[in-house]
Amino acid sequence: MCRLFGMHAGKTPVKATFWLLTAPDSLSKQSRREADGFGIGTFDRQGRPAVEKAPIAAYEDKAFAAEARDLSSITFVAHVRYASTGGNLKVNTHPFEQDNRLLAHNGVVEDLALLEARLRRLGAMELVKGDTDTERVFALITAEARSNGGDIEAALVSALAWVAENLRLFAVNIILTTGADVWAVRYPDTHPLYVLELGESDPKQGMRTPRISVRSEEIAEGRRPAVLLATEKMDDNPRWRLMGSGEVLHIDPSLTVHSSYPLPPEPRHRLTLADLNETAAASQQPMKVGS
Repeated sequence: MCRLFGMHAGKTPVKATFWLLTAPDSLSKQSRREADGFGIGTFDRQGRPAVEKAPIAAYEDKAFAAEARDLSSITFVAHVRYASTGGNLKVNTHPFEQDNRLLAHNGVVEDLALLEARLRRLGAMELVKGDTDTERVFALITAEARSNGGDIEAALVSALAWVAENLRLFAVNIILTTGADVWAVRYPDTHPLYVLELGESDPKQGMRTPRISVRSEEIAEGRRPAVLLATEKMDDNPRWRLMGSGEVLHIDPSLTVHSSYPLPPEPRHRLTLADLNETAAASQQPMKVGS
């Protein structure tokens, strides 16, 4: 199963170090099983996105292994890929960038020919460069945002409601970031996605699981609040909350978390693991803690 991490640090950039290989608890440990790529997305002070990604397992990339990634941003998104659709190429590696937004996804959406037909009608197929379901769903979200004046949440809801009604769907857990905002969607309840709101006074033991390790001194020392999103709880803080099935979550620049449930309770054509082909089914298997 692909792994997602997102963080919003408020109105001022923070420095964060991502150990995707060298730390004992890291995304790279997981990438030995989820070996189709890795990526980290950030934004500069002008809100311009920057993506560092590679279409191979992190533990095989010698350049990547040389040092931890020290990054500065207001919003962050990281992803380790286990491919369900699309070859092992950089163009298929998360996160994806469209219209100065970044998106990473965990799940499977099928009937891509139908989705491509809709994108052509909307004039949005030019956004698609690779083979993945993720990039096509992102293109639909982008097309909706272009047509509604840039309302990202409305675009997410409209695009995913269309997907839920028209396409065979296993899961669309999404983290979408801009230079100022973060959105997350868990739909339906196939895979977990957790959220944690950290205040300045909260004790922090470090943001890590057996699969991911991220360190920010400003946050760890209690100087800055933050909101975290992750496919696994990253410490023993009791306030980690599993997002609900169909929940659309928005974190604004003030770190206020807005939550709504605008999507259908169930996709019309919900898939199970048994419905997926061998590659897709393998990509969606949950990992055991410590593996």
